[in-house]
Amino acid sequence: MKYTCILWDVDGTIADASAGILPRLRQVFASYGLAEPDADILSQWIGPPMLESFQKFAGMDREQAQEAVARYRALAAADGYAASVDLYPGVEDVLRAVHAADIPQATASTKPENQVQAILDHYELTPLFTAVSGARVGEVGNDDGKAFVIGQALERLSAAGVDVSRPVLIGDRHHDIDGAADHGIPVIFSDWGFGSVEEAEGALIRVSDAQELRRALLD
Repeated sequence: MKYTCILWDVDGTIADASAGILPRLRQVFASYGLAEPDADILSQWIGPPMLESFQKFAGMDREQAQEAVARYRALAAADGYAASVDLYPGVEDVLRAVHAADIPQATASTKPENQVQAILDHYELTPLFTAVSGARVGEVGNDDGKAFVIGQALERLSAAGVDVSRPVLIGDRHHDIDGAADHGIPVIFSDWGFGSVEEAEGALIRVSDAQELRRALLD
């Protein structure tokens, strides 16, 4: 096998949650009396930690950003974490093919872990994963960036007896590449996600659809 285990980002690689994320963000902006960002800016919120985005794009200080994230999470909880979430075409087939090939898989998402779990449960994907790793739940002020959730995924896989000597991460943002670099892990960049072409710099390869991804992982 090329890889002894496979780590997956969630938003922008497995699932498109933008139909739920964007309206909630607009509600949070309105609650502060803030103007809604342009569409191209708004899409940049999907994937990176929201605590970071509220500071970077909305000009909030850390305390304000923590409160804004809490407001967002309350809206997400009210909607249901798997509401308005769609799987990208063909990705479920890739997940099942990797599982059938006996290659352990884990998520490595900066989305709160309970939200990741809800999506996997909703689409009956949980049995395909040896470990689920996301941001810690209920700790809005933490710094659970990409490097943290990747390290957590590797620890959980290792604890389950998985060989983590040759991992690969599938992601769609520069945060994925930067976080993986902290662990010396190569990244396969999914072009169907929310990242720009420029964000793919440093990735091992780019794939344009699920079939290309399947070949990259299994051929």
